[in-house]
Amino acid sequence: MRQRNEIRLKPAPSRQRASEASDDYLKAIFALGGSDGGQVPASEVAARLKISGASVTKMLQKLSSGIPPLLVYEKHHGVRLAKAGRERALEIVRHHRLIETFLHQVLDYPWDEVHDEAERLEHFISERFEARIAAKLGHPQFDPHGHAIPALDGTLPSDTFKTLAQVTVGGQRKVVSVSDHNPEILRYLGSQGIGPGTALKLTERLPFEGGYRVLIASSKQSVLLSEPLASAIFVSA
Repeated sequence: MRQRNEIRLKPAPSRQRASEASDDYLKAIFALGGSDGGQVPASEVAARLKISGASVTKMLQKLSSGIPPLLVYEKHHGVRLAKAGRERALEIVRHHRLIETFLHQVLDYPWDEVHDEAERLEHFISERFEARIAAKLGHPQFDPHGHAIPALDGTLPSDTFKTLAQVTVGGQRKVVSVSDHNPEILRYLGSQGIGPGTALKLTERLPFEGGYRVLIASSKQSVLLSEPLASAIFVSA
């Protein structure tokens, strides 16, 4: 059964902060562990959340000792999501991506602004509000950046994608998704006509970290992308 996350008009500040923090940890571990729910080093969690190692260890211990436990944490071995933690992480990811899609499609937010807004709202919407958003949007399967929206039962399509930086030169590929963590990267890629569904071809990998030259099929335009840009673009394998 999916946990309920009802809106509270006046939540206690300390409880609100604790809920937001635990959700952020669960979401980070979910992202780092991948679809198979693999073990994640605590140092990677700290780096992703930009929090000190000592603070991360304390929170991991707290979330793994609750009833039910949200995490399975072994010192020096890492952490993975427990069943309840995975359910909550998927619920928050669903909230986040539905909100992004609503902001983009209904309120005309550009795709480089929706992530931060969704980060603020994802913790507080009720299941009823979530259902209304999904129905209004026609139950979308992907958000504006191409990321799959978890179904109500928590299922996600299998992830077999690679970044543009990981593929070999030659052969046309389709952009599946783009990382949403850097608004400047999103703005630049949008200005070059690169987004989910774009067909492109990696034509040259320049030496000495010189970048990646791609040909965009729709415009026949050649674009030179840096390592961070190529690593933010996920294409069909």
